[in-house]
Amino acid sequence: MRAVVVEQWGGAENLVEREMPRPEPGLGEVLVRVHAAGVNPVDWKTRASGALIEWGAVPAVGWDVSGTIEAVGPGVGMFRPGDEVFGMPSFPRQAGAYAEYVVAPARHLAPKPAALTHVEAAALPLAALTAWQALVDTAGLRPGERVLVHAAAGGVGHLAVQIAKARGAYVIGTAGAAKHDLVRRLGADEVIDYRAVRFEDVVSDVDVVLDGLGAETAERSLKVLRPGGRLITLPGPDDVPTARDGVRAVWMLVEPDHLGLREITALVERGALRPVIDTVVPLAEAAKAHEIGERGRTTGKIVLSVV
Repeated sequence: MRAVVVEQWGGAENLVEREMPRPEPGLGEVLVRVHAAGVNPVDWKTRASGALIEWGAVPAVGWDVSGTIEAVGPGVGMFRPGDEVFGMPSFPRQAGAYAEYVVAPARHLAPKPAALTHVEAAALPLAALTAWQALVDTAGLRPGERVLVHAAAGGVGHLAVQIAKARGAYVIGTAGAAKHDLVRRLGADEVIDYRAVRFEDVVSDVDVVLDGLGAETAERSLKVLRPGGRLITLPGPDDVPTARDGVRAVWMLVEPDHLGLREITALVERGALRPVIDTVVPLAEAAKAHEIGERGRTTGKIVLSVV
């Protein structure tokens, strides 16, 4: 099978396509014929240094997949060959989603939303699960609460805006002025141009902040939280600021989540959640996809087309 692997840690030019043996599913696993693979910041960050992830003998990149079940391993009863599925298998262990086939634990997948193409479905798992687990599982978001989503037009952010709105929250997003119309269409009640003003000067009494930027943005976000507020930061544990009394600040790492994928599918089916696709790139041009992502100017998601 064709697969994209990392020849050595460093720049995007180190992503190369290779012929690799097709994997076989083991106990509790399925073999997925990949139609599309999502591209996420964790992909290029780990490609650059190899940090955080548990790699196999040949480093193979990517986690987001949408495709068709090719074969099932012993003990799998929830899927059959031919089923269309999507998910984020094995994270933070190596999955190797930039490939024609990937093996996944069955419960790291869910049926693909029927309303979405494979390209659209591949854009969802890691980013949408991150938003869901941050807002719902970690922050315990309640109807009527005020939510601030940083980078609200980005991969996680544009989905977080929709999920927060679907949960009955009042949603405030930060984005460049050119992206304000999109963020409002996604459901934001207010949009702040982070280039024109400091968000902490114009926002207050927030219950939940979802911070995908870290560093000084996380520190400044503490100022807008009311007592009992929750700051969920995503880049890394070193980005979690020291919270004042009555405010909670945590780092969250996304996990594979069959039930979470089902919740995301339910939102898609009722028209409350839809991924925005910035760019679709062929598998052989995975390096180009990383270069685009590393510029930090994408709106929504980048996806690799495999089939």
